[in-house]
Amino acid sequence: MEPTFQNKTVLITGGSSGIGRGAALSFAGRGANVVLASRNAAANRELMEEIKSHAGVATYVKTDVTQRR
Repeated sequence: MEPTFQNKTVLITGGSSGIGRGAALSFAGRGANVVLASRNAAANRELMEEIKSHAGVATYVKTDVTQRR
């Protein structure tokens, strides 16, 4: 039995491709609200739409972890 993440929120950095993308889809598939944080706005919008098309919840925050504030 796979764990569920209903009513939980996960933050995925680097979610626009590779392992981050896979993690985002996996968490969303288990009921998590997914927050995508990376520099690639276009890829994250695409992933958000994919998650939402499967009744998931996702949002995107433009983030560059290499820049100090």
